[in-house]
Amino acid sequence: MAAYDVCKLAKETRFSEELISYLSKFLGFSKTSSIISALIHPPRFYSIRVNTLKTSVEEVYKSLCEKNIETVIHPILDDVLLIRVRGPFEIEVQGKIVVADKKAAESVYMGADLYAPGVISANGVKKSDFVTIVDENGFPVANGVAVQSEFDILNQRRGLAVNVVRSRYQSVSIRSLDEYISGKIYEQNIPAILTSIILEPTPHDVIVDMCAAPGGKTTHIAQLTFNKAKIYAFDNSKSKISKLIENINRLGVRNVNVIFSDSRYLHIDYPFLKADKVLLDPPCSALGVRPKLFEYKSVRDIMACAKYQIQFFKSAVEILKKGGVLVYSTCTITPDENEVIVKHALENFPLELDKQILYIGTQGLNMLQGSNLLQRFYPDEHDTPGYFIAKFIKV
Repeated sequence: MAAYDVCKLAKETRFSEELISYLSKFLGFSKTSSIISALIHPPRFYSIRVNTLKTSVEEVYKSLCEKNIETVIHPILDDVLLIRVRGPFEIEVQGKIVVADKKAAESVYMGADLYAPGVISANGVKKSDFVTIVDENGFPVANGVAVQSEFDILNQRRGLAVNVVRSRYQSVSIRSLDEYISGKIYEQNIPAILTSIILEPTPHDVIVDMCAAPGGKTTHIAQLTFNKAKIYAFDNSKSKISKLIENINRLGVRNVNVIFSDSRYLHIDYPFLKADKVLLDPPCSALGVRPKLFEYKSVRDIMACAKYQIQFFKSAVEILKKGGVLVYSTCTITPDENEVIVKHALENFPLELDKQILYIGTQGLNMLQGSNLLQRFYPDEHDTPGYFIAKFIKV
């Protein structure tokens, strides 16, 4: 791996050289380059989970096809449909420039409209102006028509700022569909859907989702248990809790107790809690999330995430019954947040790795005994986000 190659890839992809060098140490430069090249694009298909508490896969599939939405039934996962993503399309720099922050620009890149809170600058923009939306590095992501003036956008900080008419990639706006509004579908990536399946929840279980918001896995567990398991959904963000409750209500879930709490201390705050199954999907560096217009996270950032993630394990093990299942997952590809965390957990807690019920990714990095029982997803290989899943049994 030459310094020139790292520098060249960093310029082409707007990923930090430090991050590229770090990943290359574990994955090799060629694989790292391939992964990052995939991360800057969306998958070819968006995945949606059909909420079988309210409807059937066949009904939703028929409904989407009648709307001329290109939809495919997933070949392995029974409750999943895939919706085609079109692009990339060329974006001409025309009219005035509106600069969007990273999160907003990545949404606009996929065809979403731009809302005022995501605007960094809109120099001289007036209502009805034709504009080009760019990210913080000046990369054009879409063309659109301003709905507000610069003054209103930056002072009121609310509402629609730009109506997007052409974006780099285009897919149906899932959240505007009647099927979404009525709670028949949930937008969720394939590895995240698989994570709840690997937990193997049953209607008789007591289940804890330690970092539950916004509720994708929580509501899927409810679906898999026919609204019969006793589920405790914890999160320590009030804004995220609100979104969790909104999704629970929209999807018709009735067997979830939502609790605002720091899950690192559940064994202290809720000593009565004894779970058959625990799901731990903690905050992470999110380096597997796609598409990414740029990524400047440092190794220090990754290590800070890893240090935070390991703090959940004592609580998870304490509240888990002997013989119970703990599933750990992240939406990142770094070894320090995945295999290294698993190794630490095995060495410090009464846990053993267990075989997962379904493998559609690839095995973990060969950094510990039992790496073949782990499951990784790579954007370049599986056309999904980067993801990691480990399953433990308490012994």
